Amino acid sequence: MIPKEIIQKVRRIEIRTRGLVNDLFGGEYHSVFKGRGMSFSEVRKYQPGDDISLIDWNVTARSNAPYIKIFEEERELTVYLIVDMSRSGNFGTLRRFKNEIAAEIAAVLGFSAIKNNDKVGLILFSDRIEKYVVPKKGKPHVLRVIRELLYHRPKGRGTEIQNALDFLLKVAKRRSVVFLISDYMDEGYWKSLKVANRKHDLIGIKMNDVAESDIPDLGLLKVHDPETNEQFWIDTSSKEERLLFKKEQEEKWIKFNKECGRIKFDLIQISTTGDYVEPLMNYFKRREKRV
Repeated sequence: MIPKEIIQKVRRIEIRTRGLVNDLFGGEYHSVFKGRGMSFSEVRKYQPGDDISLIDWNVTARSNAPYIKIFEEERELTVYLIVDMSRSGNFGTLRRFKNEIAAEIAAVLGFSAIKNNDKVGLILFSDRIEKYVVPKKGKPHVLRVIRELLYHRPKGRGTEIQNALDFLLKVAKRRSVVFLISDYMDEGYWKSLKVANRKHDLIGIKMNDVAESDIPDLGLLKVHDPETNEQFWIDTSSKEERLLFKKEQEEKWIKFNKECGRIKFDLIQISTTGDYVEPLMNYFKRREKRV
């Protein structure tokens, strides 16, 4: 039985994200993520200026008047939410943890998808596949997806992005829209990422916290790595050590960003210290201009 507090959390997220979906993301989502193509809808009488290649000659012959075919976009898509459940998500220094914001972003994307009558699937992963929810339509299904995000207790501690992408390639037989939500604290996944990015419409959402690159002066600090369960001491009072750490993280980010650009992998960066609405909206607007 699902605990009462989880049900209440789901309800709060639904209320909080409903306005965003109705006012902001619903229209942007529809504009950005196109359907599979065009399907025949109906015929109507030819009007001056219509494309003559659309004339339906069979109907025209029967009615002794020119008619053209009308097509409409096939809107239905399958959207996969791939969400990192590793222990490094239980981190946030100012407002909320990374995994809390990730769950809310997934909810916004899920509700935007069903508003456009798309299917939504869920893959939760750590250093293993934690949970797979088959894509379906409808509000009850998306509420189940949110419950899984909040209620699931991962068995693994670490992060294996490659496993998650390889699993996606097995279960998603046709081209889908895929959001990969993670802090990307992992290595060795670029080959699988490149393949998945080519086969699907893959968008990365990178969760981060300012303290992961800019450590404050807290003196001698005992640090616990939630993924490896290791503990070690660092002297944050040393300005040189802090600057060296910051430089190393900046260099990692530059390298990461270059690799994303090289394989044309779209990435949205979300910080625990700010609002996620603006980065998502900015991405949608940039992408709409590209389409």
